[in-house]
Amino acid sequence: MGTLTRAGLAESIYAAVGLSRNESAALLESVLDRMKTALAEGDSIKISGFGTFSVRQKGRRIGRNPKTGDEVPILPRRVLIFRASQILREAVDHGVPDGAVRS
Repeated sequence: MGTLTRAGLAESIYAAVGLSRNESAALLESVLDRMKTALAEGDSIKISGFGTFSVRQKGRRIGRNPKTGDEVPILPRRVLIFRASQILREAVDHGVPDGAVRS
């Protein structure tokens, strides 16, 4: 088991689609840039059979420094949320091999 990287994804696109390696890398970058732009604008991204990416606004709150116990204000911020689809959850839970996830 390893880590899936951009290079690995681009290589998978190259092998599956038949584009050149440069075109595969450019396609992957284009998709990732589009996803990044959509999330930055506050849109959600739903990939059927995989999951949903969305952005949520968290309000100002008071936290605690675990070392000292002092109260510390935590400023409002936007956070990225990922909710896996049921199909992805089942595949992860059952250890489904590559390419065997149903659509």
